[in-house]
Amino acid sequence: MPQTVYIRLKQSVTLPRDYDVQLKDVALVTGPNDTVRKLNETGLHHITAKDKSLVILDGFFIIDHLLDGDAGALELDLQLIGPSQCIVRIQQPKMPVRPWLISGIWILLFVGAAMAIMNFHYDVSMESVQQKLHFMLTGEEAEHPLWIQVPYSIGLGTGMILFFNHIFKKKFNEEPSPMEIEVFNYQQDLNRYVSLHENKVEKHDDSS
Repeated sequence: MPQTVYIRLKQSVTLPRDYDVQLKDVALVTGPNDTVRKLNETGLHHITAKDKSLVILDGFFIIDHLLDGDAGALELDLQLIGPSQCIVRIQQPKMPVRPWLISGIWILLFVGAAMAIMNFHYDVSMESVQQKLHFMLTGEEAEHPLWIQVPYSIGLGTGMILFFNHIFKKKFNEEPSPMEIEVFNYQQDLNRYVSLHENKVEKHDDSS
């Protein structure tokens, strides 16, 4: 009677170059202990320079590869659950830290953010609003009502910090920030795209 083995692929993993990808690297396997141990050591793909930055390992390809090997001889019933593909991202060599580049980017972002805030305030006539608010509360006219402008500026910066839930690497709570959600959604869309258009292992098998 065939033994049932369940395989759940990981959504994505990062592995180094010139590496023999085994089943345990890209999937979680459960079943009889001896069988799982053999399957985990099964080689699926060797990462080479031709793979560039990523490789897509399809669940159908993995099961077909296992059935051609030890799984076929053991008469196993392989059940694939969860994601149908695993994205193998190839680890790239780290670039050296360039302080001048980091400083330039920081200054560019700082100036861009400041210009965006100032242009927004100019469009909505924030200065005249604050002057009128000062006149309504005090009955006096002032060109620069600092007692309103200074707390407003401090509150604006504090509000941005609280909104993004970050100050440098420190988070105030476990709730994800809007930026993290957008990055997550972008990563999900990117994973779907590469799964559909960058399946290099499958393309290689079709052409051979």
